[in-house]
Amino acid sequence: MSIPVKLEAFEGPLDLLLHLIDKNKINIYDIPIVEITEQYLDYISQMENKNLEIMSEFLVMAATLINIKSRMLLPVQEKTEEEQTDPRQELVERLLEYKMFKYVSEILKEKQEDAARYLFKQPTIPKEIANYKEEIDPSEIIGDITLQKLHEIYRSIMKRQNDKIDPIRSKFGKIEREDINLTEVFAKIQEYGIKHKVFYFRNLLENQSSKMEIIVTFLGILELIRLGRMKIEQEKMFDDIKITYLASDIIQIEEAGF
Repeated sequence: MSIPVKLEAFEGPLDLLLHLIDKNKINIYDIPIVEITEQYLDYISQMENKNLEIMSEFLVMAATLINIKSRMLLPVQEKTEEEQTDPRQELVERLLEYKMFKYVSEILKEKQEDAARYLFKQPTIPKEIANYKEEIDPSEIIGDITLQKLHEIYRSIMKRQNDKIDPIRSKFGKIEREDINLTEVFAKIQEYGIKHKVFYFRNLLENQSSKMEIIVTFLGILELIRLGRMKIEQEKMFDDIKITYLASDIIQIEEAGF
């Protein structure tokens, strides 16, 4: 006489696989597919519920496991690292996704059970009491507060505000945007070059009115050097730079690509 064995009920094939993985303390990212397949097939062979709709889901997963098992038993051909894929990868991703949703459902179920313990009662306070407002006596609110105490409180608040001010950063000025016309600056450099032919970098910068204009002038000189319209020389380190203007006409900023 056979001994009846009561099997645990599972919500689906993925639930059964997770149970087998936890039971055998297996790393979900490295499933021993042969061992798990054997245990899975052994379970569905003992299932008491032979409902075709329920059994079909478990049988589809059994076929998937057997397919993965056969693919892993086949000899591995030499492939590049990008072409090599683990036959278990898709199954692992499905198990992880199912595990996440199962965990979330358990949390929601706990919250639902906790919420079921609370009872809410509609307010039954009479309108006369709900609308009652007690008269306020200003002397009770003020108490022993005097103008002197109020002044001390005000001074302490202002002191706290002053302590929050950064003594260094608070003195920083506002950075204002300087509008520089690139076309005009570029034309001035060329006009200066045509007029003087040979000049020094310092002499050119003395005519600039702001730091931004000096920077743009410097970039303009670099662009003219790139176009072959200027040549620079420096005899010694830290000496003033000698500039020779090689052209006799003015080109537009669009032509220079400045």
